[in-house]
This record gives sequence, structure tokens and C-alpha cells, in this order.
Amino acid sequence: MTQDIQQIIDNPLAALALVGNLVIIESLLSVDNAAVLATMVGDLAPEQRKKALRYGIFGAYLFRGLCILFASYLIEFWFLKPLGGLYLLYLVWDHFRAGPPHGEEHVEKSKSWIYRRTLGLFGKFWATVALIELMDLAFSIDNVFAVVAFTNNLIIICVGVFIGILAMRLVAQAFVLLMGKYPFLETAAFVIIGILGLKLVLSLFEHYLPTHPFSMFLTSETADVGLTVLTVAVFGVPLLTSRFLGWPQRLGGS
Repeated sequence: MTQDIQQIIDNPLAALALVGNLVIIESLLSVDNAAVLATMVGDLAPEQRKKALRYGIFGAYLFRGLCILFASYLIEFWFLKPLGGLYLLYLVWDHFRAGPPHGEEHVEKSKSWIYRRTLGLFGKFWATVALIELMDLAFSIDNVFAVVAFTNNLIIICVGVFIGILAMRLVAQAFVLLMGKYPFLETAAFVIIGILGLKLVLSLFEHYLPTHPFSMFLTSETADVGLTVLTVAVFGVPLLTSRFLGWPQRLGGS
């Protein structure tokens, strides 16, 4: 832990850049997560929907905390970085392979064993909360794996993971609304995931040729800051050109 703190003190800009990248990863992955959770509470009364998600966030904190404890062991394995990169690249490939969405992602709650077992005992509301907790556990494992693959600094991992919880409930909803207005941002989001995935795969180069100039560049503060600037630009430039030049077009015209 002392080494992690010293790393942040010695390279605060690089640490900030890493947190920025983790927030981007968590936010983008949380867009789909938030969409799934939104469909799960869709059959509840309006006043119960926010309440169910509010209960769900406590489970998210618990499961992310447990995953962080597990992450302290995961960060010892160098090969998780390229594996995490391949996972992110797979998400990109799967997205573009699937093509345009054919409708909203929907969760069949009736097919869930937990939902069926709790519905009769506790009613629809608490059965939905139980299913949300199960989904939070799955999302925690999924997202923590991607975060651990990105850095071995446990403090930065903790910051990124818990920001990710807020992202699932807050930032992701903003992304959903923004992508609804600017559909091209979904493509930009997966381009960013692809860039981050490629960086993680290149960690193979760092591991086997640590003294090579390219490896030294990949691990430098300049590379971390540059990657953050690039990811922000991939989102920001299309937004600016759409707003002021009318291209790419947004829904409802330019």
C-alpha cells in the first residue's frame, strides 16, 4: 500500500490519467449495465423503480468491495493485462459484428431461478431487488476484471471501481441520453474501448522486452496522459463538429 501511495505522489498526473481512463472504461461498460437494470424494474410501479435501484446500489458496493479484495491477488498476475485487452477487443468485435441493434435489451425475469424462488415468498418488488443484486454481482466481476487489467495500483483500482458504481447509476444514464441524441457516439465509445484494449494487449511487448524504447514509452507518464487526451478527443471532436458543422448528424437534424 505504501508503494502504491508513493507511486501516486511521484507521478500524480499519470495517476490522474489512469483514473480518467478507468472512469471511461467503467462508464462505457456501465451503459449496457444500466440499460439492463432499467428493463428489470420496468414492470414495477413508478414509485418503486427508483427504490429498487437504490437498494441495489448497496449490493453493488458490497460486491465491488469483495471483488477488490480478490483484485489484490489478481494484480500479481501480469498476464491479466493482455487477457483484459483481448476481452475489451472482443467486446468491440462483438458490437460491430452484431450490427445495428434490433430493439432494446431485455431481461426475462421469469427465467431467473432467484426471481421465481423469491417472487412467491417476498412479492414482485423484493424478487426484483434480489435479481438486481445478482446482476450487480455479475457486473462487478466483469468490470473489476477490466479495471485490474489496466493497473496494479490497488488505490487507483479502488477509486476506479467505486466511481464505476456511481457511473452505473448516474453517468451511464447520461451516456444513454447523449447517445440517444447523438447515435454516432456509440461508435466512438467502442473505438475508445478498442484503443484501451489495444494498449493492454501491447503489455505483452512491455513484459518480454522491458528495456525496449517502445516499452519505456508505453509505461511513461506521457503515454498515460496522451491516451486520456485521445479518448476524450474521440468523444469530444465528433460532438463539436456535429454541433457547429452539422456532421455527423444528430437525431432531429443537425
